[in-house]
Amino acid sequence: MPEEEKRSGPVYGTTAEPCSVILFGASGDLAKRKVIPAMYDLAQHDSLGERYAIVGFARTPMTDESFRATIGEAAKTISEVGPIDPAKWKEFSSNLYYSAGEYGDLNSFLQLAKRLAEIDKEKKLGGNRLFYLSTPPEVYPDIVAQLGRAGLAKPSNPNSWVRIIIEKPFGRDLASARELNKIVLDVFEEKQVYRIDHYLGKDTVQNLLVLRFGNGIFEPLWNRNYVDHVQITTAETLGVERRGGFYETTGALRDMIQSHVLQLTSLTAVEPPASFDATAVRNEKLKILQSIRPYNLEMVAQSAVRGQYAARTVDGGKLAGYRDEPGVNPNSRTETFVAMKVLIDNWRWAGVPFYLRTGKRLAKRTTEIMIQFRCAPHIVFREREVEPNRLVLNIQPDEGISVSFGAKRPGTEMSIGNVTMNFSYREAFGGATRSAYATLLNDCLRGDATLFDRGDSVEAAWSIVDPILDVWSAARTGTVPVYPAGTWGPKESDQLLERDDRQWYNY
Repeated sequence: MPEEEKRSGPVYGTTAEPCSVILFGASGDLAKRKVIPAMYDLAQHDSLGERYAIVGFARTPMTDESFRATIGEAAKTISEVGPIDPAKWKEFSSNLYYSAGEYGDLNSFLQLAKRLAEIDKEKKLGGNRLFYLSTPPEVYPDIVAQLGRAGLAKPSNPNSWVRIIIEKPFGRDLASARELNKIVLDVFEEKQVYRIDHYLGKDTVQNLLVLRFGNGIFEPLWNRNYVDHVQITTAETLGVERRGGFYETTGALRDMIQSHVLQLTSLTAVEPPASFDATAVRNEKLKILQSIRPYNLEMVAQSAVRGQYAARTVDGGKLAGYRDEPGVNPNSRTETFVAMKVLIDNWRWAGVPFYLRTGKRLAKRTTEIMIQFRCAPHIVFREREVEPNRLVLNIQPDEGISVSFGAKRPGTEMSIGNVTMNFSYREAFGGATRSAYATLLNDCLRGDATLFDRGDSVEAAWSIVDPILDVWSAARTGTVPVYPAGTWGPKESDQLLERDDRQWYNY
């Protein structure tokens, strides 16, 4: 790439309007590690607003000064935004405030409303407010209800706005998701609600849409006529660590498939929207989820695999099994691995399987989408092996895109080798990257909901995984396949593809 075309860092959106950001769960890990550092990042790039206030709300008693000090200490360990500049942090932290209270107590919210009015008047913020729920999901209903009772859910004047960001998990099954949607939409309008999935803030995920709809060479191939199958993998090398208690009530199907993996599936398979705006893009994503063939008992048995990592010794060190982790039932049947075959019953993808998998303690940390194309209809090199062409989107840890194809090796023999062309975000656009949280926060502050989930899409995703959850929970006497920690999952996962004469892409 010519030097003048390279960028030295991430591109930031336009400056948001002045506003208050109210962060519920401000004393928690997510707020300290992700949300506030992302806001600091935006502030340093003039994307947070000319005037702003960040008001933390949690049960822990703190003053404004102690909150600023606590967040400042945590920020020093954050790597996503790079080293913290002390002078810039001092300026940023002067906009941090704190209000202690109980999530189910109306008086706490009335006090918050009073404090917000004072800050709004002092800093001339125009009544614009963004509420961010960075709390355990069980208190979402309390927070939403109290915001409504305290009169904080509606704009205070015709020119102001009020929005709310809700972290996943949004429910734990279809029934609870519907109930939570009802609670939220009794207080807020759908256009005010931003259900966040940080995977959608990653550049490569967004570049999937650009790759398809901004380049004439790919879109004609993106269908059943040329694509053999699609694989979507989100793999982690770590175990559940200190989250064993949480994971026991969740599992990989709820934690990853229902949200991240199905989001990636819908973006990969989506039809071209009429325009790149929130309504058009989200309408098309919803259609994909609604087109996925529903699972019944037979399909779950044939097309859904679960697994649980077991202890393994590697290089003289022992990797603990899931049942040995703190907070985990020694007889647990909770899945730490899921592999699924998904069929999308529409004109574009009829007959093209999408293979999805996610897991803890796998062989490699990676999130990638692999599109494998059909072989040429007539192979003239009959006695020579020709590998299929693949397009791979690497989402993490090294964001980029690769294309593989066959080429003749040097020499007198007709020997064919597989070669790969790689595009790396780091090499093309520089080492500086913008966190997914910064991207999504900036979008929300500007009122762009394109990369956020809508209530009907959340329910559609739950309707896909609910039958699998029902079958697995009912099979109390069945065994959960195990796999050695540090491998690619149970043998049943390989067999899922082998039955279709295919295999996982493990590179």
